[in-house]
Amino acid sequence: MRHLIVWVWLASALVACDESQRGVPSSTDNGAARTFVGSNACTACHESHAEAWRGSHHDLAMQVADEQSVLGDFSDATFEYFGTVTRFLERDGKHVVQTVDGDGERDEFTVQYSFGVEPLQQYLVGFADGRLQALPFAWDTRPKDRGGQRWFHLYPAENVRPGDPLFWTGREQNWNVVCAECHSTQVELGYHATDGTFDTTWKEIDVGCEACHGPGSAHAAQAGRDAFDVDFGFSVDLDDREGAVWQMDPETGIARRSEPRLAPQRQPEACGRCHSRRGVVAAGYEYGKPLADTHVPALLDEPLYFPDGQIREEVYVYGSFLQSRMYRAGVSCSDCHNPHSLELVTGGESNDVCAQCHLPARFATAEHRRHAPEDADCVDCHMPERTYMVIDDRHDHSFRVPRPDLTERIGTPNACNGCHADRDASWATGAVASWYGNDALSRPEFGTALAAARLGHANGALREVVESPEHPGVARATALTLLEHPMSGDDLRVLNSSVGDPDPLLRIAAHRVLRDLPGDVRGRFGYEGLADPVRGVRVAAAQAFADQHDLLPAADAARFRVAAREYRAAHEYLGDRPESLTRLGDFELTMGRVDGALAHYRNALAVEPSSAPVRINLADIHRAIGNEAEAERVLREGLERQPANAALLHSLGLLLARTGRLQEGLGVLREAVRADPENRRFVYVLGVALNSTGQADEAVTLLQSARGRFPTDFNIAWALATIYRDRGEVRPALAVAEDLLKRHPEQPEVVALHRSLSAAR
Repeated sequence: MRHLIVWVWLASALVACDESQRGVPSSTDNGAARTFVGSNACTACHESHAEAWRGSHHDLAMQVADEQSVLGDFSDATFEYFGTVTRFLERDGKHVVQTVDGDGERDEFTVQYSFGVEPLQQYLVGFADGRLQALPFAWDTRPKDRGGQRWFHLYPAENVRPGDPLFWTGREQNWNVVCAECHSTQVELGYHATDGTFDTTWKEIDVGCEACHGPGSAHAAQAGRDAFDVDFGFSVDLDDREGAVWQMDPETGIARRSEPRLAPQRQPEACGRCHSRRGVVAAGYEYGKPLADTHVPALLDEPLYFPDGQIREEVYVYGSFLQSRMYRAGVSCSDCHNPHSLELVTGGESNDVCAQCHLPARFATAEHRRHAPEDADCVDCHMPERTYMVIDDRHDHSFRVPRPDLTERIGTPNACNGCHADRDASWATGAVASWYGNDALSRPEFGTALAAARLGHANGALREVVESPEHPGVARATALTLLEHPMSGDDLRVLNSSVGDPDPLLRIAAHRVLRDLPGDVRGRFGYEGLADPVRGVRVAAAQAFADQHDLLPAADAARFRVAAREYRAAHEYLGDRPESLTRLGDFELTMGRVDGALAHYRNALAVEPSSAPVRINLADIHRAIGNEAEAERVLREGLERQPANAALLHSLGLLLARTGRLQEGLGVLREAVRADPENRRFVYVLGVALNSTGQADEAVTLLQSARGRFPTDFNIAWALATIYRDRGEVRPALAVAEDLLKRHPEQPEVVALHRSLSAAR
């Protein structure tokens, strides 16, 4: 499994000062710009916090490479990777690496910075264009008796070669864009699109006080006068306790806040800037704003998460914590983690931190644990680990109850079989039921609906998830984006309510769905998203209404222009990334600006010649303006680089068929299905194409097989029913139509098809 190299340390936000002075905004600065003063300015007054921070993962997130910071063996050590030997040397006080460069030639590089500290450390090398690149050879800092004190490669099972974006000189290993924001304080990217260079700067090389608290100049000035306003000169208040305490409920054995939270916790929003898989929607982070104002977190999408929300790829903590009942109860980061040392607040024993809110007399008993104390801790069952970057074990922060029954139904992992690998999920399900009763296996869950939607049309189940307050917002938003056409009146009703949902993730998801609706339907939902207080919603709304920008009412048109500028600025900020350039191209194309779209796509292709999405979009434009020959050239050039890329094959097959080369196009469409047989759309398009060229028998065979694998896919079933009908095979056509009618009773075309077939029977 491929992962980016971003190395984000487990942490929480810093907690602000005195409780007694809160109530009204600060009047000290009258809007004057606050600036960064550096962590040293904090030490005199906050020595105990500074002492806890020194030596923490935040403090050591990035360091100048020297004898103290570099932990790896540079005493002429060697490491072999797929036949290539890399040497690690120390010369004239410098740490030197001899390895293969981006051209496949052997060269020598000087390490400028160490990166991270535990359980592994990486090393950064500088280039003349301002890039810092992370070497793929990491030092295992664990003790030798735990397998450490050795060099290893971050992709040990995959020969990553020069030219691959994951090769160490490639864009996915670029510190400036991929890593810097979360390893240093107040990073300015400084990318220059004109010559493709970087002039990246930081206020502090590591994650200092102001990385969490925000710029401290006003706070320092107020401290100098010994006169604090209620916000103590900070833009963000990270005190999620607000005077409340956790009080144990003796009946349930679970603690509750003495005062309920009236607004979402601020610490997860602050920590989520780095402790999440997310996209950037603003050039600069804004302290105190919701995370989605500058960084839109990934939803529970495949393959990042399993359908039930368990972590799968490297997604860090935020997305899983949002799913937890603890988050909804008001638990925040510093309830468990010391915000300065980053250690557990109770010390090294994980069970002790759980015992703060879960009464040991109730939960540390044999009746609840069902394991000997030495055999399993709380986290083993409720926070199972997955390993990333070869040796880094990270806990799932959704704090879920093990559900082996879901393993049986939808194939998701469960903590029971994570340890008892010699037994199957059925055994684990029986054990859970016998210990805790069937109630333990009947809690509300959204995984079944999300899993069904990944196989076909499951709008009914998805609506239930979206409308249920039992489910976390991130799951409800994910379910919303999985709604498929055709949509019923109930689907549109749920979408309409989500456009104004209090959770910005729901509002963002709703506008993503709106993009695919007909223009006249979209207008019924209103344009309030263009003026949303959260930037992530505004830019999603700009995408949703881009093709209608010149038809909007005057006030909404003005708001659109602002949101469109924000959208462009976000992606221009990351102008060295092909996906950002592609999205700019998509946006301009949707607005009808073909020349602008072509320019962005060409720039994206120059950055990443192997990008299939860029080539497909570029080819589509050329085809749309009548330049089929150039469209074909773009796609075939991509296939020379990636001969088995199913998306490129599918696009080329469609192009050939549309330009009259039907049989050649069919052959390429078949190749696309062979390359990705689980892509429902590829199978559907091939079936329709076969039927349209007189090969109905092959089309029926293909679609019948596909319907067995994807029984809820609307398009496959519709195509099969209509082909049967056109062949005069009323009985099998009616059987498929009856199934469609059960699933889509409100769709006029389905009702009409069923009625006509029933009459012809």
